[in-house]
Order: sequence, then C-alpha cells, then structure tokens
Amino acid sequence: MILSIESSCDDSAIAITEIATNKLLFHKKISQELEHSVYGGVVPELAARLHAEALPKILEECEPYFDKLKAVAVTSTPGLAVTLVEGVTLAKAVSVGLNLPIIGVNHLIGHIYSLFIEKESKFPLTVLLVSGGHTQVMEVKSLTEIETIAKSMDDSFGESFDKVAKMMGLGYPGGPAIQNLAKDGDRKKYDFTVPLLRTPKLAFSYSGLKNAVRLAIEKADKEEYKDIAASFEHIATKHLTHKLNKYFQNNPPKTFAIVGGASANLYLRKQIQTILKPYGAELLLSDLKYCSDNAAMIGRVAVDMYKKEMFSSLEELDIAPKSNL
Repeated sequence: MILSIESSCDDSAIAITEIATNKLLFHKKISQELEHSVYGGVVPELAARLHAEALPKILEECEPYFDKLKAVAVTSTPGLAVTLVEGVTLAKAVSVGLNLPIIGVNHLIGHIYSLFIEKESKFPLTVLLVSGGHTQVMEVKSLTEIETIAKSMDDSFGESFDKVAKMMGLGYPGGPAIQNLAKDGDRKKYDFTVPLLRTPKLAFSYSGLKNAVRLAIEKADKEEYKDIAASFEHIATKHLTHKLNKYFQNNPPKTFAIVGGASANLYLRKQIQTILKPYGAELLLSDLKYCSDNAAMIGRVAVDMYKKEMFSSLEELDIAPKSNL
C-alpha cells in the first residue's frame, strides 16, 4: 500500500491506496473552507497552521496500515509554499520513521489521475484543467509525456469565480455559490465580452471579464446579482469552449477530460459535452467528490510512479510552489 498526503492549499488529506488493485482503502479530508470564508479567500499562514493540526490527527487513523506500506507519497508542487511544507515535512517524517521510499507528486498530474481513482489509467487523452490556481489544456500521452497546449495569462477560471463571489459578498469558495445563484438568472442579460475572442492565440484570460463584472456589480442592486452571476458563468465558459473549438479544428479529440476543482461546474460540463458531439469524442469526468484537492488522486499517481520506481531522495525532495507543467 501507499500512504499519500495532500496539503497544496486549504485541504488537509491523507489516503491509503493498494498497489496491486488501485483500491482506495482509506481517505480522509479536512476542509478549511469555514475558517477562510470570513476572509473571502485562502490565507496562507492560517492554512499552514491548520494543516499542522489536522494532518497528524489523520495520520493517527492510518496506523493499522503501517505494516503494509511500501512507500509514502506527497504533493510537492505546485501550491502555496507554506502549506506544501507541512505535507512534505510530515511525509519525510513517515519515510524516516517507517523506513519507506518517498515519492514527490505534481499536484496537476494528481488532478489528471483523479479520473483513475480505483481504475486503470487510460492514455492518450486531451485534458482541460480548471481550478482555483490553473486553467490549461494538455495533451497527455502517458504519466511522463505531458505537453501544455494553452494556459491562462492571468486569473484562472476557478479564481475568477472566487473573486466574483467575493465582490457579491457570497463568501468562499466562490464556485458553488456562483453556480447556485446563476441557476435562476438570465445568461443573456449582461453582454460581457468574451476574452481574447478575436485573437488566434491559444491562451486564456479572465482579468478583463472580472473587471467588467465588477463594474456591473457596482451599478446593480442585489436582486440583479443572479443575472450577473448567470451572464458571467456563461461568458467565462464560452471563453473556454471558443478556444477549445479553435484547437479542435486541427486537433480533433478522441478522448477528452475535464479535471480540477472547477470541473465540478455543471454548466461547464454541459457546454463541453455539446462541443465534443461533432467529433464523437469520449468525455471523461472525475467523480464530483474527487474534483477538488484530495489525497486519493495523489495516491493514484503514486501507484504508477511506484511501479516505474520514480522515487525521490529525502535530501533532494523539496517544495516547488510553481509547476513546470
């Protein structure tokens, strides 16, 4: 079995995954949403302190599995520096204490592998990663062959939802709040401009849309917020589908996946399904409970890395807040 630790942002999680079967034997996550909601977003130092309290408590529950562990895995990149340190430090302690090899896992690859929790991995596939920190399209040929096709030049898809929700006083996290508010809104009420509509560049940008929404909020009363939320969600998603359509013209997808915390957005899922129909492409989605950060996806990556003997040394394993994907 492999013990995996996730602490890249504001979720403290540990999982136990069986190597031979990919079976998830244990998974516990402690969310910090309540503590951060009063600030309208994640406060790194507070998150780190909460990880320091939560992770050892979860680890105690894993003690019955200790004698069957073959490795310990941990998210080492990307993420908040002060929170990554908490997970990596604990992983090193487990590695030394139980005499286990250690595996440093890229959090973004973890999101890709959220598709394969308790399943065999399946490649190649085209992936749209949408989260609070990232928006990018990748061609994934295997665990070690990943090419980034397009990414955001500023705010991410998920981050824009969080910031719009904060402007409306809806709290954190913003994604579910905006989605819920948008259900009763008019998606065509506000004619926000689709970002980068006229440029052929394959890239994403949400700073301009976010500013346009801010101006609309300043002029509106709270009864109009549902229309602003619906219009924002529509244009934010249309930006993604427009760029994907442009890419698909020369690179028709066979298997396409949406991963990351914001992949739980139901409107996004529906719109992606629509643009995939002409290509007859298969759409892969993570279970909703595994879309956000979790240790199960880190453990699933680690199983494949273990089989390829992709271990780290205690001395060399360090955090890297920015990803190289």
